[in-house]
Formats: sequence, structure tokens, C-alpha cells
Amino acid sequence: MDKAQALNSFWSGFGLDAIDELSSYDEKTMEELDIHYPYISYEAAFSSLDEPLMLGADLWYQSVSWEEITKKAEEIGAYIGLGGRFIRYDGGGIWITRASVFSRRMAEETGNDNIRRVHLNINAEYLSA
Repeated sequence: MDKAQALNSFWSGFGLDAIDELSSYDEKTMEELDIHYPYISYEAAFSSLDEPLMLGADLWYQSVSWEEITKKAEEIGAYIGLGGRFIRYDGGGIWITRASVFSRRMAEETGNDNIRRVHLNINAEYLSA
């Protein structure tokens, strides 16, 4: 598993489809790929030893309530914990910690009042050359 696959493995581990934000698609393509709400879109960037990065991800839900999406954000925060999580890949690993501010609700301008978005921030330290 390389760095990109390890990052995808992390975001895919929460029971939702996870897609690199550069692979984010319009609604029609999302349907064709069978990706439906809820899902996670995440930022993918890579560095080498001792160059931590702040990366973002978005939880996307279609709901009249913030309850489910808030619970999922809390679940992800609890999984990372206070000390972080180490995700292995060939030749190294990613040390993932919660950034400050870790989670915040975001306004959505799609015209659909039932789309809920929570933005998450993590610090990712790639531990390899």
C-alpha cells in the first residue's frame, strides 16, 4: 500500500464511501459510480519525514437534521483520539492527529437545504523519506 492508498484506507474506515476531493464528481457521475449520501471527500497531499501537513475532509449527508453527521464527526474524532493514529504503508506510515479546529459545520450553497456538511481538519505526518 502506498501513501495515497493508506490515506484512502483511513478515510474509508468509517463505513462511508471516501473519495479524493480532486476526484469529486457532479451529481450525475456520483450516481453512475454508485456513490450516494452520506460520503466523505478528502484532501490528499503528501510529504516526507518531519514535514507535517494539515489536511481537510468533508462529511456530506442529506438530512433535515445535523444529528447523524455530528455523530459521525464525533466517531472519527474519537477514533483518532488525543494521541493520534498510525496508519502503515509500504516503507513507512502516517501519524494522524486532530488539528485545531478539528470539526465545524459548513454552510452549503447547493440550493438544497437538506445537504449537511461538516469539515474536519487533521494533521498528517508522513514518516518515510
